[in-house]
Amino acid sequence: MSPPQVPSGATSHDAVPTAAAPSAEGAAAPAGDANQTTALVAQLDQVRTALGERTADLQRLQAEYQNYRRRVERDRIAVKEIAIANLLTELMPTLDDIGRAREHGELVGGFKSVAESLETVAAKMGLQQFGKEGEPFDPTIHEALMHSYAPDVTETTCVAILQPGYRIGERTIRPARVAVAEPQPGAQAVKAEDSAETADDKESGGPDEG
Repeated sequence: MSPPQVPSGATSHDAVPTAAAPSAEGAAAPAGDANQTTALVAQLDQVRTALGERTADLQRLQAEYQNYRRRVERDRIAVKEIAIANLLTELMPTLDDIGRAREHGELVGGFKSVAESLETVAAKMGLQQFGKEGEPFDPTIHEALMHSYAPDVTETTCVAILQPGYRIGERTIRPARVAVAEPQPGAQAVKAEDSAETADDKESGGPDEG
């Protein structure tokens, strides 16, 4: 066979194809990927920051809501206690009348049943009566309306309850109105001397016999 025809004016070197040189776009591709990665990391940081801020806001709102609920519940209980105290305060004169009727033996028949029902309802609402004869006088819960001296007491003592006191829980609605007696002036000194003489007699074997 005859060799392939070569066009005139061309050399054999021109007929051999050469490899294409790398384009500028291919060389710039790795740099573009790096920039895109940096941008994504920056966006992720922004999202994390925003999420942290929203989480803190939510926690703050939850704390404020819990405080609000506790405050509302505390106020509701306080209002309820005030309303009950006001109602029971209005009932106390009636309860005093019932007590006096009981002392005079007049609490009988249908009146007795109604009175006991009223006292039961007041007790269920938390009303407690206090004040007893013979207990030490306490100015925080007693109101002294009468005063006297007595030789048989060693401290200021409630000797008569003129009106009972009332409380709800630890809150005193009305102090007990009482008559008090104090030790007789000079009684303490006499008792101390008597005690000393008795102790001397015991040490000496008793009083001298005639």
